Order: sequence, then structure tokens, then C-alpha cells
Amino acid sequence: DYIAAMLILLGLFPIVGAVFSLMPDPVLGGATLLMFGTVAAAGIRIVSSQNIGRKETLVLAVSLSLGLGVELMPDVLSQAPEAIRSIFSSGITTGGLTAIIANIVIRVKEEEER
Repeated sequence: DYIAAMLILLGLFPIVGAVFSLMPDPVLGGATLLMFGTVAAAGIRIVSSQNIGRKETLVLAVSLSLGLGVELMPDVLSQAPEAIRSIFSSGITTGGLTAIIANIVIRVKEEEER
């Protein structure tokens, strides 16, 4: 993709990093909020366009709950071994791995359509 290649190329020049470091924190915060809002809206659009059954709802709920739980309560992993803490300290990693494992493990018997 042209844009990705251009961003990689710009990342090789220190002057570009210097320009971004000069931006005030509220400007960077607003740009970050807009970017993540756009990504969230695109994700919601993708999820809403699919036919979601009981299994998919359960997988989504479990993965979102654990991912948000790790982000909101980071001390929950304080007693875990270092290897586990390094893997599951990010909510994205925790939610993603939970979604993959839950999708494999969870078996829900769907009601027959009449």
C-alpha cells in the first residue's frame, strides 16, 4: 500500500519525529482519539454486518470482558509468573488470545429453526 510505504519512509527521517514531538499533548491526544474512534467504528461495522449467533456472542463477550478487565485492573496479574504477565499485560493480547481459544473451545448447540 502506498500510504504504508510512505509512512515507513517518513519514519526513517529524524526530523519527522522531531516535528511530532513538538506538537502539544492535547493535539496528539485529539488525533489519537480520532484515530481509535475510527478504528472502533470500522470494527463495529464489520461485526454488525455478520450473522451473530449465540456462540459468537459468547466469544465476543468473554474476550471483551477479559481484555477490558486486564486494562482496567492491571494488578490482577501481580501474582502470576513473569512469562504470563508479559503476555497478558496488554488488553489487546489478552482479548485476542481469549477470542481465539474461546472460539475453539466453546460449543453451543443452536436451536433448530422451525
